[in-house]
Amino acid sequence: MGKSILVTGGARSGKSALAEKLTLEMGRPAIYVATAEARDEEMALRIARHQARRGAEWRTIAAPLALVATLQETDGAGPRLVDCLTLWLSNLMLGGHDWEAAAQDLAAVLPGLVAPVVFVTNEVGGGIVPDNALARAFRDAAGILNQTVAAACDEVWLSVCGCPLRIKPGPSA
Repeated sequence: MGKSILVTGGARSGKSALAEKLTLEMGRPAIYVATAEARDEEMALRIARHQARRGAEWRTIAAPLALVATLQETDGAGPRLVDCLTLWLSNLMLGGHDWEAAAQDLAAVLPGLVAPVVFVTNEVGGGIVPDNALARAFRDAAGILNQTVAAACDEVWLSVCGCPLRIKPGPSA
């Protein structure tokens, strides 16, 4: 079984940089599984900055919806970094897909993977209760998705202000 790691934290907490480091420690070159879609100029700029920071050690595969299939297709090709589950959830919800079934499918596939995988996700439940139903539904769904994936992962890391903290140690820790 390949190692699975979940890295969470707030916006700009350093979680992507931590996840990139953890992924490259497990092998090179690595596969970056991108869930973001450049739907506007600002998001296109964010994606370009991420790509420039990563450099040539990474092969990028876009998987805005077909995350489980992408993990299965790339298994054995090197360590994978999925950035991020929160955007994947957004894509699923906005597309009218059954995100709960997708979350269960993702958790179910992890034990059978051979190559390591690192997931990035946002911790979204630490603020005030959102003022509209869609935002509350998203916050609740993100919490459920994060719990589901965290339970299936070997390790869970929290990044706060660029400081990493392992909150679920792996079997060798």
